[in-house]
Amino acid sequence: MTTSSTHIIEQRSTTNLFDATSTVSDRQIEDLIALATTAPTSFNLQNWRFIAVRTPEAKARLRRFGWDQAKITDAAVTFIVIGQLADYRTIPERLAPVVEAGIMPAEMVPGWEGAAKILYDDKPQQQRDEAVRTATFGASTLIYAAQAAGLGSAPMIGFDAPAVAREFDLGANEVPVLLLAVGHATAENWPRKPRRPLDQVLEFA
Repeated sequence: MTTSSTHIIEQRSTTNLFDATSTVSDRQIEDLIALATTAPTSFNLQNWRFIAVRTPEAKARLRRFGWDQAKITDAAVTFIVIGQLADYRTIPERLAPVVEAGIMPAEMVPGWEGAAKILYDDKPQQQRDEAVRTATFGASTLIYAAQAAGLGSAPMIGFDAPAVAREFDLGANEVPVLLLAVGHATAENWPRKPRRPLDQVLEFA
């Protein structure tokens, strides 16, 4: 990794205090999500969706179901990061651009679809696990995209998921995995907290 990329990783910390007067443009939001969707997904399913909650009215609606956390409304935008249940039937559509780009031969697609069917079909827990994994990969990439853009971020799991799903019209196949506030951090935020030493978390085999 380059010095700049390691610096972005090393300096990231959760932002709990946002400058409520600062905004980000819709173009900036689009750029962040474009980077977030470069994250990996199983079988190239890309089974994610992001709702950019950015208007005062929408942020107030979300805050009602987010434990009344101020950062939901203070941040420039709070994303609802959604994982979609893994569905093997979406494979041909999701792989079509890969085939058109000359990356994958068309004859490989049925094999991938069949493998995904074996893995997920009639297995609701597997489908949901994949939704959560996918949303988490996307959210993690979004966090570092925000950091690279000079923005702070705060992932949140403290919210009423069924209520958020109803309020924002999520589909039956969609799981609101986390909320992610993004905006301009104030100076009062804590610095990055120390992490556990490597000898407690790393094992060589």
